[in-house]
Amino acid sequence: MPNESVDAPVSPAIASGDDRGHLLTEQANPASQDLDRRSSLELVDLFNQEDLKTVAAIAGAREPLARAIDLAAASLRSGGRLFYVGAGTSGRLGVLDAAECPPTFCSDPEMVQGILAGGDAALVRSSEALEDRAEDGAAAIAQRQIGPLDTVVGITAGGTTPYVHGAIHAARSAGAKTVFMACVPVDQVPPPGDGVDADIRLLTGPEILAGSTRLKAGTATKMALNIISTGAMVHLGKVYGNRMVDVAVTNTKLRDRAVRIVRDLTGCGRSEATALLDRAGNRVKLALVMHWTGLDLAAAERLLADHGGQVRPAIAAIAPTDASP
Repeated sequence: MPNESVDAPVSPAIASGDDRGHLLTEQANPASQDLDRRSSLELVDLFNQEDLKTVAAIAGAREPLARAIDLAAASLRSGGRLFYVGAGTSGRLGVLDAAECPPTFCSDPEMVQGILAGGDAALVRSSEALEDRAEDGAAAIAQRQIGPLDTVVGITAGGTTPYVHGAIHAARSAGAKTVFMACVPVDQVPPPGDGVDADIRLLTGPEILAGSTRLKAGTATKMALNIISTGAMVHLGKVYGNRMVDVAVTNTKLRDRAVRIVRDLTGCGRSEATALLDRAGNRVKLALVMHWTGLDLAAAERLLADHGGQVRPAIAAIAPTDASP
């Protein structure tokens, strides 16, 4: 249950009763004033035109996004965790990105977690009223015992969600690194409290449907979360070249993908790559290390462990000229 005694101050910029009409995400888009009169094809063209702005928004936030990758990677490398916190669409996008990490990178589900106002039920049923409770956001941080090893990303398209502000305040007080992600400029809504370690502003502009931030703002948010989680996992050695070498082989499709990764990186034929993957217990990283070093499974496991699961340094320790591509 929410801990109502948790101190969770809210920024004066989002005090109760404030008019949010000036926020970029709440403004009316002049390009869609006749939205209800457009044909289906015209609607598609308008969406396509406006969605181009999401790419520009990501480019405009490149430096804080890179900072967020570094913060997340440092936390995960040191045994900490990465948390996404949000309400409504923003929270659901965080949960989605967290849920995709284990099958993509074979990461422990505890490493990247999504915290959604309203919990699991809010994934399929709107619970937007709960976003106004800053104390619930703070309680969620306390409940998960978030501390100095962790990184918390607060996601709020309009920048004003009290639940997110409360979570960021509590996370910062607990010593965690904090990231604020919003689709409004800093002069409209500053980051919570005394600041954050990375402030990501995805300025996609007014929505085609005024105020519906599941559109451009949601798309840009999804893109940004993809960048943060994938970038962090790259730094953790879960990627070799552009292949997901820590892929979890849990079904036929992923088994085929794993075989193709081993085949393409080693130059083996499919049958040889399949046999190598079998000997490695369906673990692509180990299959690669075994192939390039000639080590057996146990020795390859020790070598990888000694190098933090990083394939390149492990290979270089045995074959300094690097037999890998």
